[in-house]
Amino acid sequence: MLPTPHPKPWQVSLILAMGILAVSTAAVFVRLSLAAAETQGVGFSLFLAASRMAITALILLPVWRSVAQSRPSRSSLGYAAAAGVLLAVHFAFWITSLSYTSIVASTTLVTTNPIWVALISWIWFGEKMSWQRAIGIGIALSGSLLVGLGDAGGDAGSAPILGDFLALAGAWAVSLYFLLGREAQRRGLGTTQYITVAYSTAAIVLLPLPGIFQTPYEGYPGAVYGYVLLMAIVPQLIGHTSFNWAVRWVSPTLVTLTILFEPVFASLLGYFLFREVPKPLVLVGAGVILAGVAIAVLGSRVEKVSDPER
Repeated sequence: MLPTPHPKPWQVSLILAMGILAVSTAAVFVRLSLAAAETQGVGFSLFLAASRMAITALILLPVWRSVAQSRPSRSSLGYAAAAGVLLAVHFAFWITSLSYTSIVASTTLVTTNPIWVALISWIWFGEKMSWQRAIGIGIALSGSLLVGLGDAGGDAGSAPILGDFLALAGAWAVSLYFLLGREAQRRGLGTTQYITVAYSTAAIVLLPLPGIFQTPYEGYPGAVYGYVLLMAIVPQLIGHTSFNWAVRWVSPTLVTLTILFEPVFASLLGYFLFREVPKPLVLVGAGVILAGVAIAVLGSRVEKVSDPER
């Protein structure tokens, strides 16, 4: 089969921009679900995470025939399944964090993964880092810190320290998820096949967890299930899949760095929908993030991943 043509830089940028806009809606849908159900806590958060991934896995069910026919290697399937486990951990922690802290703080901390991806890529894969990208990472992460500090003391969350820690743990999990996902695709899985295995694995891991907290899957207002469906389609199938496609062509460090735009857009949505007013320091931090991302992008180049999509 002919290899997939290498995309142009503007095409990669366009897909990443679409993905960022899509994932920025996730925190809003979680908050709307919490409000519609008039409840919060670990059990309900796990219900949201499990339902989101279960719906996504069902939508991708027809793709399993393609996975079986392509006869993927055991190593590629292993990496994809491991990525799915980490994706489940990411959602379990991050969605729960939104019950305890603000949208700005949660999305800011969960997008600190560039530093973790860069460190893991350097240690694990021996990936070199240009000085421009290193400076961009430092500036962007400084901006993220400013956003988090500016949000401290707000009244949007009931236990901000707990929520902040859960969001940070979600960042660690999703960093490994991106790296393992790149390896799965390098070892022969196409993007669609990879997300089918990874998303389905995440659903299998998450589905039993709400029961541990005696949280049911039924009995919620219809709006809750509508928001869960939107979570599965917009931030998951469109947003996460855009990033999974992008890591085939550019460094995972660069992909996760561009995701630092997420707290900016998510905070804007939070303002318009929930009247979560960003403090001046938050706005300054958002500007610093944009500057850091721009510097890192200018100091990076699109790198082709050798394995073609099947």
